[in-house]
This record gives sequence, structure tokens and C-alpha cells, in this order.
Amino acid sequence: MKTYGLIGKNLSHSFSKPFFEKKFENESIIDSEYLNFTLSKIEELPNLISSLPDLCGLNVTIPYKEEVIKYLDKLDQTALEIGAVNTIKIHRTKNRTELVGFNTDIFGFENSIKSHINSKIKKALVLGMGGAAKSVAYVLKKFSIDIIFVSRNANSKNCISFENLSQEDIQKSQLIINTTPIGMFPDCENFLKIPYQFIGKEQLVFDLIYNPSETMFLKFSKQNKAKTINGLKMLELQAEESWKIFQQPLEKNYTFGK
Repeated sequence: MKTYGLIGKNLSHSFSKPFFEKKFENESIIDSEYLNFTLSKIEELPNLISSLPDLCGLNVTIPYKEEVIKYLDKLDQTALEIGAVNTIKIHRTKNRTELVGFNTDIFGFENSIKSHINSKIKKALVLGMGGAAKSVAYVLKKFSIDIIFVSRNANSKNCISFENLSQEDIQKSQLIINTTPIGMFPDCENFLKIPYQFIGKEQLVFDLIYNPSETMFLKFSKQNKAKTINGLKMLELQAEESWKIFQQPLEKNYTFGK
């Protein structure tokens, strides 16, 4: 039995396990299983890999998309450029086990938002600065959209703090994207403390969270007539892309750069 799984924290309500279980059933994939592996710290990863010889691939979620890189043997060129990994292909030979990191968040985000991008969208606020934010920024740059990051700690010239987020910052940004886990199930009543009154009908608001389907962040934005999108399609697309990576021969399809 080939084993695949998800590593992260607080995985009891994660998207990946039910998605892949349904996929296996619908596509009559009978030789595979998908499990959740809750890690209290990323240092537990090597033991997980060595203890499960049938483990063939992993998806990576909060908070390990950046931390996991130090445990990988190679990175896909895109993952190397971004500095974040959400998919690990485990390549085993008789003498060694090799872990190769990829980023399919890029594929998922780009293909879930590109139909909504138009010439009017020139600036974006990206809320958060973790691994998901890096993937989002990579895609927005492809669309030539200028980015300002918003974080608890403003530590660069293109980053401002949440407490300093102004009316001008919001109104000059045609796209606002939440990449943080704030408002995710089961903490559904929580929300980012930003001045929602300055969001309007000319703006597109995207939340990478899919559960609940409408976060308080999206709800408040919709009340001000903004167009809103949740993260479900992005997650479905990135999951399918990760499955393709798990199934493809390693040496024939990728260039590595670590």
C-alpha cells in the first residue's frame, strides 16, 4: 500500500485527507492511502520518514512550508526561488531516501485567480508574510501587479504593519489577499483587524482559507460590495498538481537547484 499524507499542525479538519480519499474512491485507486501526520515541531519529520517505508509523498501546510526546506535534499527551481514548499516527493532507492520539494500553491493560486485579473488591477495588499504569501507574491509579479505586504511586524520597505494600514493603502489597492490562518475553522469568529470600511465595490478580495467558505474577512468585505473569493478552488488545483508530481518519474520531469 502506497502511503501519502499531510504534515502540519491542527489537521483534524484539513482539506487534503477527505479530498484524496474521495479521489481514490472516484478513480478506483486501490493501492494508496492518505493520512494526516500532526507534527508538534518540524524536527519530527526525519523520524516520520524513516518509520514509514511505504510513504511516497507529503503535502505541507501551516506552519512548516518554509521550515521544512532544511530537511529536503533537493528543490524544484520554482520552490527554490520562492523559498516555500508545500509538496514533497519521496524517492527511495536501495541505499538512500531522497526528499524533493515543490510548490504547487503557485499553480493553484494562479489558476484560481487569473480569470479575475484585469488591466484595472495594478496594486495588491498581501496580508501575511509566511510561505503562502511568498507563493501569492510570485504569481502577482507574473501579472505585473505591485505588492505591499501587511504583517504584525513591518520589517522591510514594502511591508507595513496591520496597525498602520491606512485608508489610502486600502483604497489604492484593487486586490486584497489574506494569506494568514486567522478566521480558519474552528476559530471562525476571529478576523483580521483592518479598516474594512475603506474596502469598496471596485476591489477584489481573496481569502486563501476555504473553511469556513465565508470567513469574517470575506463577509465584512462583501458587506462593502467587494467581490470575494475563497480558497477552495486553489486548494483543489494545488492538490491535483501535487498528485501529478507524486506519480511522475523524478529524473525525467524536473530540474533541481538546491
